[in-house]
Amino acid sequence: MNQDIKVYTRLLGYLKQYWGIAILVVVGFTINAATEVSVAKLLEYIITAIQNKDQNFTTLFPILVVVLMFFRGLGTFMGGYFTAVISRNLIFNVRQEVFAKLLRLPAQYYLDNTSGHITAKIMYNVEQLTAASTESIKTILQQGLIALGLMGYLLYSNWRLTICILVFGPLIGLIIRQAAKRMRKLSKQVQNTMGDVNHVVQETVNGHLVVKGYGGQAYEEARFRESSLENLRRGLKMVAVQQLNSPVVQFIMSLAMSIIIWIALRPEILRETTAGEFVAYITAAGMLAKPIKALTDVNEKIQRGMAAAYSVFELLDLPEEHNQGQKTPKLAGHLHFKDVNLVYPDGHHAIQNFNLEVKAGQTVALVGRSGAGKTSLVNLLVRYQDVSSGALYVDQDLIEEIELNSLRTQIAMVNQQVVLFNRSVRENIAYGQLEGASDEAIIAAAKAAYAHDFIMQLPQGYDTVLGAQGLNLSGGQRQRIAIARAILKNAPILILDEATSALDNESEYFIQQAFDAAMQNRTTIVIAHRLSTIENADMIVVMDQGRIVEQGTHQELITQQGAYYQLHQRNFEEH
Repeated sequence: MNQDIKVYTRLLGYLKQYWGIAILVVVGFTINAATEVSVAKLLEYIITAIQNKDQNFTTLFPILVVVLMFFRGLGTFMGGYFTAVISRNLIFNVRQEVFAKLLRLPAQYYLDNTSGHITAKIMYNVEQLTAASTESIKTILQQGLIALGLMGYLLYSNWRLTICILVFGPLIGLIIRQAAKRMRKLSKQVQNTMGDVNHVVQETVNGHLVVKGYGGQAYEEARFRESSLENLRRGLKMVAVQQLNSPVVQFIMSLAMSIIIWIALRPEILRETTAGEFVAYITAAGMLAKPIKALTDVNEKIQRGMAAAYSVFELLDLPEEHNQGQKTPKLAGHLHFKDVNLVYPDGHHAIQNFNLEVKAGQTVALVGRSGAGKTSLVNLLVRYQDVSSGALYVDQDLIEEIELNSLRTQIAMVNQQVVLFNRSVRENIAYGQLEGASDEAIIAAAKAAYAHDFIMQLPQGYDTVLGAQGLNLSGGQRQRIAIARAILKNAPILILDEATSALDNESEYFIQQAFDAAMQNRTTIVIAHRLSTIENADMIVVMDQGRIVEQGTHQELITQQGAYYQLHQRNFEEH
């Protein structure tokens, strides 16, 4: 309960800045509530006027009805519209905050959570926050003011009778509390199953070629149907709890009403009451049912919003990438691994007691079977993973002491999985920190990556929009755009992770020339299977299970006839 209050207070904290608009909401709903109470009072006057044959008032009555309806409409509009203004702004602000947070989370978060669940958080769960904040506050204000107004009128008219209604208050409270617990649990499940639905859609969209190529349509449809059904089931259970909640509360209210009418109709009670007062009282008591029903329904909104708030705040409170480094040196590219270990959260020991020194400007090739720890080692250099123990020095500084963005802007990386964005070729090459690059520099980088010719053959040349993931290009073409991006970055440290794996022999020959030029005066770490890339390296490091098995030049290792020689015979005999 204490935790709930904390979360709710934090959620309402987002609304503080809108206090000016909130005043307009309160004014609107106060006008609205006043008109509701006035309806009961007006009935009293009408009946009295009819009994007394008061011609003046009966002439005035139609005008009063129009005035009353006008103000009722004005109040409802003001309250509803300004609540929506606050609500949409709340979603906008929280979404910005969640998205900014996602950009600062460590790489491990993206390994632990599917993109579908992450997207559901930012799209669906954030939307649900308004249920617990603005939507529920709107109902509580609007219906609460009406209920208070009517209750005030009833107490003023006949306080003895009104106490009969209040006796049932605790029973209504107990029912609402029980329903709340159930709805919170179901709401959480609905949000999780929404993530599952999202996940299936994203996987199928991203892997549509495999789905079609392997006839997986029926399987994916069944998977989507299963996730959606689960979402439907939980949603319907929630609706059932909510729909049951209201009739039960209304039934209790009707009991209170019947007791009031029974008492009120006793002659000894009716003695001093005029017909107008009696009808007005019963009308006001009857009108109480609607706001009470709305106030019990608000419970579902609060529970839905609270489940979303827990989920969103849990994300916002996750630890971000460690960036305590203060130094922003201009790197030369000297790397020194000292007894470095890397252990993943699942306990997998990826790098073990690793010792290696790479002088500035050297080219080092990492060789080894799949899973030997080559990519993990490279991830340590850009700090997608942090060293578990030991020390990694860049120049003379511990890698943790260098400010994260300063470190990453001085390392160019071409990954095996090329990431291209849904924008023009020019924007893909000059991405992020390279945004201000001149056309000459972009074209020079593309030429160096042997990409210029095929780019010029695209419909709009460098202005051609590549589409999602750049899938309208071949693997080799996408790889060359990624290489052009790295060449344009012109960083002192260059990392090529299987960068030539998607290239045909001719492209590889030209890119090899480009690399030879790009590698001048910069430290290069190459993870490659292809012979040409490895043979020219200043040092070859053979890895297995996160350890160095052998190191030396190509010639030295061939002469040793050890692990590298075996790999060389097996992997390269076809080249």
